[in-house]
Amino acid sequence: MPRKRLRDPIAEHESFHMTESRIAIAGHPIHAMMVAFPIALCICTLGADFAYWWTGDAFWPRVALWAAGTGFVMGVLAGIAGTAELLLVPGIRIRAASWTHFILAVMLLSILGANWGIRLADPVGAVLPWGVLASLLASGMTAMTGWHGPPP
Repeated sequence: MPRKRLRDPIAEHESFHMTESRIAIAGHPIHAMMVAFPIALCICTLGADFAYWWTGDAFWPRVALWAAGTGFVMGVLAGIAGTAELLLVPGIRIRAASWTHFILAVMLLSILGANWGIRLADPVGAVLPWGVLASLLASGMTAMTGWHGPPP
């Protein structure tokens, strides 16, 4: 008796390989171009927090405030482009990893926004302990969100 091969009904769906970006400039996906900014700024916020912790120089909390705020705003813009891709491209929409990436990215944006918000009133006073903790959490979520992104 021959063995039946297991098959993946998602991979066999006709739209599975339809992953061409619809939100693009000259064929380059906008979401993929934009996510580099919030990722880098999230890590810069953590670096500025540690630099303040190490040096005590009030310059670093101001850097962290601007990095956190700019990272949040750029993350929202990248999220808008990513959400449009998720909803408009059938091959992306059908993949479970795309939805996991979306949920993690929304959670990450919430953390980035909170990290920025706690710094607005008093950038220096916000660094220890909550700023560092929020930056560590955001950096970890950034790694998890990027790792769980959908394949190209």
